[in-house]
Amino acid sequence: MHEWQGQPRFRYEAELDLRFPEEVASMPGGRALFNCIQCGTCSGTCPLATYMDYSPRKIIAMTRAGFRDEVLHSFTIWLCASCYACAVECPRKIKITDFMSELKQRAIQEGVFPRRFPVAVLAREFYDSVRKWGRNSESRLVLRLYAKTNPLQLFRQIRLGFKLLRTGRFSLRVEAIEHPEELKKLLSAVESAKRDAFGLGSDHRTHQAAEVARGVT
Repeated sequence: MHEWQGQPRFRYEAELDLRFPEEVASMPGGRALFNCIQCGTCSGTCPLATYMDYSPRKIIAMTRAGFRDEVLHSFTIWLCASCYACAVECPRKIKITDFMSELKQRAIQEGVFPRRFPVAVLAREFYDSVRKWGRNSESRLVLRLYAKTNPLQLFRQIRLGFKLLRTGRFSLRVEAIEHPEELKKLLSAVESAKRDAFGLGSDHRTHQAAEVARGVT
């Protein structure tokens, strides 16, 4: 991030990505982005705002201004609990939670999410599991999550894991649907459409971003 004493560094218009707000606004209902009056109600009602590097109000303002790098690299979009408290209280009825979800997808697509941040890794591992098997196996998800974020946590959770296994609340069996290849075809079509929406082609950088987004380092 471009910061100075904890605040975003002053930037000239030429340094901003003025296409960014239009890209984000291309999502369903996205034109509401430009209806924000910057009243700060979303930040006041958000239960996690105090832990965010930028408040929800600032994220909206920075998105509209074209601060692409700062927005996509922020922790704010990953801390959103999707409780919709901001959307309920917003006087302009803006679905801010949906914008946070869109920004998370873009961060993953461009490979700029925090590498060892649990929420980002969890989202990617969950999707990969469903894409491959058609279902999510909790044991596999937990193991891969800890392996990529905090391997030592695995040892701290061994006793709990054995208790859950013994009571049948946790299984090491990989669950799968009958024809996972059909779901894979559907998701591949969705991914292709999403890449087109992001304006990404099939060059080397696109493949590299896709690999990073899949958790490959």
